[in-house]
Amino acid sequence: MSIEREVHQQPGVAPDQPVTHGGPSLPQVRRLVTEVPGPKSREMFARKRSAVPPGIGTTLPVFVTHAGGGVLVDADGNSLIDFGSGIAVTTVGNAAPRVVERVQKQVADFTHTCFMVTPYESYLEVCERLNALTPGDHDKRSFLVNSGAEAVENAVKVARHATGRQAVVVFDHGYHGRTLLTMTLTAKNMPYKHRFGPYAPEVYRMPMAYPYRWPTGPDNCAEEAVAQAIDAIDKQIGAQNVAAIVIEPIQGEGGFIEPARGFLPALLEYARANGIVFVADEVQTGFARTGHLFACEDEGIVPDIICTAKGIAGGLPLAAVTGRAELLDAVHVGGLGGTYGGNPLACEAALAVLDTIEADGLVERARQVGAIMLPRLRALAERFDIIGDVRGRGAMIAIELVAPGTKKPDPAVTGEMVRRCHAEGLVVLTAGTYGNVLRFLPPLSIPDSLLEEGLSILEKAIASV
Repeated sequence: MSIEREVHQQPGVAPDQPVTHGGPSLPQVRRLVTEVPGPKSREMFARKRSAVPPGIGTTLPVFVTHAGGGVLVDADGNSLIDFGSGIAVTTVGNAAPRVVERVQKQVADFTHTCFMVTPYESYLEVCERLNALTPGDHDKRSFLVNSGAEAVENAVKVARHATGRQAVVVFDHGYHGRTLLTMTLTAKNMPYKHRFGPYAPEVYRMPMAYPYRWPTGPDNCAEEAVAQAIDAIDKQIGAQNVAAIVIEPIQGEGGFIEPARGFLPALLEYARANGIVFVADEVQTGFARTGHLFACEDEGIVPDIICTAKGIAGGLPLAAVTGRAELLDAVHVGGLGGTYGGNPLACEAALAVLDTIEADGLVERARQVGAIMLPRLRALAERFDIIGDVRGRGAMIAIELVAPGTKKPDPAVTGEMVRRCHAEGLVVLTAGTYGNVLRFLPPLSIPDSLLEEGLSILEKAIASV
């Protein structure tokens, strides 16, 4: 079967020209030449079943050969609109030119020495820039690891070591990773925690200020949620026993939940008053994604430790822990590190990402993306009562889907909408504790035309379910 659908072709670019490389020079068009997934992708997916365990899931079983701008090109030649960015990783775009240039140069010089054995300057440069760019003008230190989960786990290590305390406070709907400790910190059982216990001790979960689902309404959400959390900490744990409060400024896998305004500042005030380390997990929200360089800047939050990953290095594995110097300096020599942490290729990529964000004005671009997406999604919510909530900031946007006339989560209709979007060449992701949230994370390199077209495909999917 052959189907041809082309839209918003760039002037002077032939949509059927051979694809020889990725990056922003790819034709920024949606083009379907087979069903999705096509025969070549289906063949490779069959190979995946015989080579990779089923626990490694796949959102959309198309095998990508090239990507850039706002598109993914698969093995069958389909060009798909990317509203996922590899889960907020390719924020500056796939194969971004500055990233490609710096990584190519570095790979010809050396690929690894281990910073803990014989260091190199690019690691220092990344740390220096993170120390300068993250919120707060206090003296800071940074160190580099491989993944967001590793960053969060190390933040807890630092907090426990520096305070001499053990307890860690986290929140409903939070997601922090798949290691033993970060699974423990994560709220959602399936698929992240089911039958992987027992879990790490001294982790306590508090209510999240979730405006859409707060029992007494969004206006009361921040004040009541803070009061409940503080009361539980004081009575059940004892503030003097708490090493860290760990929270995402906007929850990611939990459903792009924006805490009610005032909730984060009140938590920070409580932490400061009680010697508790305030850890901001900015793994998904960092590096211009929300219309600030870091999401906690929206309410003026200055965390004691900030964890970053995903968008930090344009697709190469890198993460960072940045925090107050007195906290990170408290750890003994050899207490932090890892063989691959701060790999030189990933460091060069990170420096290129930071250059690109600044040179291309991507903080403002994220706001522009939000200004395009949010009004259209809110208009859809007025028309279709299966959309219970529209939320997010910048290029981190979500809709929550419910049974009409209620707030009952509807994961079935969410899954059907995802299937229809995928069939039309729009890559979207789900999220949420109840599996009923569609999340949108377009790369900031996406052209407005593809944003608008993707929203039209979404509208068609909503209207047809």
